[in-house]
Amino acid sequence: MADAVVGLQALLFDLDNTLIDTAGASRQAERQVKNLLKSQYGYEDSVAGLVIQKFNTKLEEHFDSSAEINVDELRTLLLERAIQETNGCEPDHSLAAECYFLWKSTRLQHIHIPDEVKAMLRKLRQSYKLLLLTNGSSTVQWEKINTCLCQQYFDAIVVGGEHEEQKPARSIFQECCRLLGVKPEACVMVGDSLKTDIEGGVNAGLSATIWVNSTNLKPEGESAVPDYTVKSVLDVMDILEDIKSKV
Repeated sequence: MADAVVGLQALLFDLDNTLIDTAGASRQAERQVKNLLKSQYGYEDSVAGLVIQKFNTKLEEHFDSSAEINVDELRTLLLERAIQETNGCEPDHSLAAECYFLWKSTRLQHIHIPDEVKAMLRKLRQSYKLLLLTNGSSTVQWEKINTCLCQQYFDAIVVGGEHEEQKPARSIFQECCRLLGVKPEACVMVGDSLKTDIEGGVNAGLSATIWVNSTNLKPEGESAVPDYTVKSVLDVMDILEDIKSKV
Protein backbone atom coordinates (compact mmCIF):
# COMPACT_ATOMS: atom_id res chain seq x y z
CA MET A 1 0.00 0.00 0.00
CA ALA A 2 2.80 2.43 0.85
CA ASP A 3 4.37 2.24 -2.60
CA ALA A 4 0.97 2.77 -4.23
CA VAL A 5 0.19 6.02 -2.43
CA VAL A 6 3.59 7.71 -2.37
CA GLY A 7 2.63 9.76 -5.40
CA LEU A 8 -1.00 10.42 -4.50
CA GLN A 9 -1.95 13.35 -6.68
CA ALA A 10 -5.65 13.23 -7.55
CA LEU A 11 -9.10 12.43 -6.20
CA LEU A 12 -12.03 11.37 -8.36
CA PHE A 13 -15.46 12.08 -6.87
CA ASP A 14 -18.84 10.68 -7.84
CA LEU A 15 -21.72 13.20 -7.77
CA ASP A 16 -25.10 11.61 -6.95
CA ASN A 17 -25.49 10.50 -3.33
CA THR A 18 -21.81 11.18 -2.76
CA LEU A 19 -21.51 14.97 -2.93
CA ILE A 20 -25.23 15.71 -3.27
CA ASP A 21 -28.28 14.00 -1.78
CA THR A 22 -30.02 13.08 -5.03
CA ALA A 23 -32.12 10.41 -3.36
CA GLY A 24 -33.39 12.89 -0.79
CA ALA A 25 -34.19 15.44 -3.50
CA SER A 26 -36.08 12.78 -5.44
CA ARG A 27 -38.16 11.92 -2.37
CA GLN A 28 -39.11 15.59 -2.01
CA ALA A 29 -40.12 15.65 -5.67
CA GLU A 30 -42.18 12.49 -5.28
CA ARG A 31 -44.09 13.99 -2.34
CA GLN A 32 -45.02 17.01 -4.41
CA VAL A 33 -46.33 14.86 -7.26
CA LYS A 34 -48.30 12.68 -4.87
CA ASN A 35 -49.83 15.76 -3.26
CA LEU A 36 -50.78 17.12 -6.69
CA LEU A 37 -52.44 13.87 -7.74
CA LYS A 38 -54.34 13.65 -4.45
CA SER A 39 -55.39 17.28 -4.04
CA GLN A 40 -56.09 18.22 -7.66
CA TYR A 41 -57.04 14.94 -9.29
CA GLY A 42 -58.67 12.95 -6.48
CA TYR A 43 -56.15 10.12 -6.30
CA GLU A 44 -56.08 7.90 -3.23
CA ASP A 45 -52.74 7.96 -1.41
CA SER A 46 -51.95 4.34 -2.30
CA VAL A 47 -52.78 4.88 -5.98
CA ALA A 48 -50.64 8.02 -6.19
CA GLY A 49 -47.84 6.09 -4.51
CA LEU A 50 -48.15 3.30 -7.07
CA VAL A 51 -47.80 5.84 -9.90
CA ILE A 52 -44.54 7.04 -8.37
CA GLN A 53 -43.34 3.46 -7.85
CA LYS A 54 -44.00 2.57 -11.47
CA PHE A 55 -42.35 5.77 -12.67
CA ASN A 56 -39.21 5.03 -10.66
CA THR A 57 -39.08 1.49 -12.06
CA LYS A 58 -39.31 2.83 -15.60
CA LEU A 59 -36.58 5.39 -14.90
CA GLU A 60 -34.30 2.56 -13.81
CA GLU A 61 -35.14 0.52 -16.91
CA HIS A 62 -34.43 3.44 -19.22
CA PHE A 63 -31.27 4.69 -17.53
CA ASP A 64 -29.20 5.13 -20.59
CA SER A 65 -27.15 7.78 -20.93
CA SER A 66 -25.51 8.00 -24.16
CA ALA A 67 -28.59 7.89 -26.36
CA GLU A 68 -29.39 11.03 -28.31
CA ILE A 69 -32.84 11.60 -26.86
CA ASN A 70 -34.88 14.40 -25.39
CA VAL A 71 -34.81 13.43 -21.73
CA ASP A 72 -37.83 15.55 -20.76
CA GLU A 73 -39.94 13.96 -23.50
CA LEU A 74 -38.84 10.46 -22.55
CA ARG A 75 -39.50 10.93 -18.84
CA THR A 76 -42.89 12.54 -19.50
CA LEU A 77 -43.78 9.50 -21.59
CA LEU A 78 -42.62 7.15 -18.82
CA LEU A 79 -44.78 8.99 -16.28
CA GLU A 80 -47.71 8.92 -18.72
CA ARG A 81 -47.36 5.15 -18.98
CA ALA A 82 -47.09 4.82 -15.20
CA ILE A 83 -50.38 6.72 -14.78
CA GLN A 84 -52.05 4.73 -17.53
CA GLU A 85 -50.94 1.36 -16.14
CA THR A 86 -52.04 2.29 -12.62
CA ASN A 87 -55.49 3.55 -13.59
CA GLY A 88 -56.16 1.46 -16.68
CA CYS A 89 -57.17 4.68 -18.39
CA GLU A 90 -56.49 6.38 -21.69
CA PRO A 91 -53.13 8.17 -22.02
CA ASP A 92 -53.17 11.66 -20.46
CA HIS A 93 -50.15 13.50 -21.75
CA SER A 94 -51.04 16.86 -20.19
CA LEU A 95 -51.35 15.35 -16.70
CA ALA A 96 -48.09 13.47 -17.16
CA ALA A 97 -46.30 16.64 -18.29
CA GLU A 98 -47.67 18.62 -15.33
CA CYS A 99 -46.50 15.93 -12.90
CA TYR A 100 -43.12 15.47 -14.55
CA PHE A 101 -42.13 19.13 -14.63
CA LEU A 102 -43.24 19.51 -11.01
CA TRP A 103 -41.05 16.51 -10.17
CA LYS A 104 -38.11 17.88 -12.12
CA SER A 105 -38.25 21.43 -10.75
CA THR A 106 -38.74 20.27 -7.16
CA ARG A 107 -35.82 17.87 -7.40
CA LEU A 108 -33.48 20.53 -8.74
CA GLN A 109 -34.59 22.94 -6.00
CA HIS A 110 -33.45 20.43 -3.37
CA ILE A 111 -30.13 19.53 -5.00
CA HIS A 112 -27.09 21.29 -3.56
CA ILE A 113 -23.61 20.63 -2.24
CA PRO A 114 -23.66 21.18 1.54
CA ASP A 115 -21.46 24.02 2.80
CA GLU A 116 -19.22 21.68 4.78
CA VAL A 117 -18.62 19.57 1.66
CA LYS A 118 -17.76 22.69 -0.33
CA ALA A 119 -15.24 23.64 2.34
CA MET A 120 -13.72 20.16 2.19
CA LEU A 121 -13.37 20.31 -1.60
CA ARG A 122 -11.69 23.71 -1.42
CA LYS A 123 -9.21 22.41 1.13
CA LEU A 124 -8.50 19.21 -0.79
CA ARG A 125 -7.90 21.17 -3.98
CA GLN A 126 -4.99 22.92 -2.29
CA SER A 127 -3.14 19.58 -2.21
CA TYR A 128 -4.71 17.43 -4.95
CA LYS A 129 -6.20 17.62 -8.39
CA LEU A 130 -9.95 17.01 -8.19
CA LEU A 131 -12.16 15.52 -10.89
CA LEU A 132 -15.92 14.97 -10.86
CA LEU A 133 -16.86 11.66 -12.53
CA THR A 134 -20.57 10.97 -12.89
CA ASN A 135 -22.61 8.47 -14.89
CA GLY A 136 -25.81 9.42 -16.66
CA SER A 137 -27.34 11.49 -19.41
CA SER A 138 -25.40 14.59 -20.37
CA THR A 139 -28.53 16.76 -20.14
CA VAL A 140 -29.63 15.49 -16.73
CA GLN A 141 -26.19 15.53 -15.14
CA TRP A 142 -25.24 18.98 -16.41
CA GLU A 143 -28.49 20.37 -14.99
CA LYS A 144 -27.35 19.16 -11.57
CA ILE A 145 -23.73 20.20 -12.11
CA ASN A 146 -24.76 23.73 -13.11
CA THR A 147 -27.31 23.99 -10.31
CA CYS A 148 -24.58 23.13 -7.79
CA LEU A 149 -21.94 25.34 -9.47
CA CYS A 150 -19.60 22.34 -9.42
CA GLN A 151 -17.12 23.85 -11.87
CA GLN A 152 -15.51 26.00 -9.19
CA TYR A 153 -14.50 22.97 -7.10
CA PHE A 154 -12.97 20.71 -9.76
CA ASP A 155 -10.12 20.74 -12.23
CA ALA A 156 -12.19 18.66 -14.67
CA ILE A 157 -15.69 17.20 -15.00
CA VAL A 158 -16.46 13.96 -16.85
CA VAL A 159 -20.05 12.92 -17.60
CA GLY A 160 -20.42 9.28 -18.58
CA GLY A 161 -23.18 9.89 -21.11
CA GLU A 162 -20.74 11.88 -23.22
CA HIS A 163 -18.35 8.93 -23.58
CA GLU A 164 -18.45 5.57 -25.28
CA GLU A 165 -18.36 3.76 -21.94
CA GLN A 166 -19.38 4.77 -18.41
CA LYS A 167 -18.27 3.63 -14.97
CA PRO A 168 -17.19 0.93 -14.20
CA ALA A 169 -15.45 0.71 -17.60
CA ARG A 170 -11.70 1.12 -17.37
CA SER A 171 -11.67 3.45 -20.39
CA ILE A 172 -13.48 6.29 -18.65
CA PHE A 173 -11.10 6.14 -15.67
CA GLN A 174 -8.18 6.23 -18.12
CA GLU A 175 -9.72 9.33 -19.69
CA CYS A 176 -9.96 10.96 -16.25
CA CYS A 177 -6.28 10.27 -15.61
CA ARG A 178 -5.38 11.65 -19.04
CA LEU A 179 -7.30 14.87 -18.37
CA LEU A 180 -5.54 15.37 -15.05
CA GLY A 181 -2.14 14.31 -16.34
CA VAL A 182 -1.68 11.64 -13.68
CA LYS A 183 -1.28 7.86 -13.55
CA PRO A 184 -4.05 5.61 -12.18
CA GLU A 185 -1.90 4.63 -9.18
CA ALA A 186 -1.78 8.30 -8.20
CA CYS A 187 -5.59 8.53 -7.91
CA VAL A 188 -8.25 7.68 -5.33
CA MET A 189 -11.90 7.10 -6.26
CA VAL A 190 -14.66 8.26 -3.89
CA GLY A 191 -18.24 7.16 -4.50
CA ASP A 192 -21.39 5.55 -3.15
CA SER A 193 -21.77 2.70 -5.66
CA LEU A 194 -19.88 -0.57 -5.28
CA LYS A 195 -20.87 -1.55 -8.83
CA THR A 196 -19.75 1.60 -10.65
CA ASP A 197 -17.42 3.63 -8.45
CA ILE A 198 -15.58 0.98 -6.46
CA GLU A 199 -15.49 -1.78 -9.06
CA GLY A 200 -14.41 0.75 -11.67
CA GLY A 201 -11.67 2.15 -9.47
CA VAL A 202 -10.37 -1.32 -8.64
CA ASN A 203 -10.39 -2.47 -12.27
CA ALA A 204 -8.65 0.72 -13.41
CA GLY A 205 -5.81 0.15 -10.95
CA LEU A 206 -6.36 3.23 -8.84
CA SER A 207 -4.34 3.64 -5.64
CA ALA A 208 -7.40 3.24 -3.40
CA THR A 209 -11.20 3.32 -3.39
CA ILE A 210 -13.39 4.93 -0.71
CA TRP A 211 -16.99 3.75 -0.46
CA VAL A 212 -19.45 6.30 0.92
CA ASN A 213 -22.07 4.06 2.56
CA SER A 214 -24.42 6.53 4.22
CA THR A 215 -27.36 4.11 4.38
CA ASN A 216 -25.50 1.11 5.87
CA LEU A 217 -25.95 -1.07 2.80
CA LYS A 218 -24.76 -4.66 3.05
CA PRO A 219 -22.44 -5.60 0.17
CA GLU A 220 -23.65 -8.45 -2.03
CA GLY A 221 -21.49 -11.51 -2.58
CA GLU A 222 -20.06 -10.44 -5.93
CA SER A 223 -19.45 -6.82 -4.97
CA ALA A 224 -16.08 -5.19 -5.39
CA VAL A 225 -14.27 -4.64 -2.10
CA PRO A 226 -13.39 -1.02 -1.25
CA ASP A 227 -10.17 -0.14 0.51
CA TYR A 228 -12.11 2.09 2.91
CA THR A 229 -15.76 2.50 3.89
CA VAL A 230 -17.08 5.74 5.38
CA LYS A 231 -20.45 6.99 6.55
CA SER A 232 -20.07 10.46 5.03
CA VAL A 233 -18.01 11.96 2.25
CA LEU A 234 -16.66 14.34 4.89
CA ASP A 235 -14.74 11.40 6.36
CA VAL A 236 -12.53 11.37 3.27
CA MET A 237 -10.23 13.91 4.93
CA ASP A 238 -9.50 11.46 7.76
CA ILE A 239 -8.98 8.59 5.31
CA LEU A 240 -6.38 10.55 3.37
CA GLU A 241 -4.59 11.32 6.61
CA ASP A 242 -4.62 7.62 7.38
CA ILE A 243 -3.19 6.78 3.97
CA LYS A 244 -0.42 9.34 4.34
CA SER A 245 0.41 8.11 7.86
CA LYS A 246 1.16 4.67 6.41
CA VAL A 247 3.66 6.01 3.90
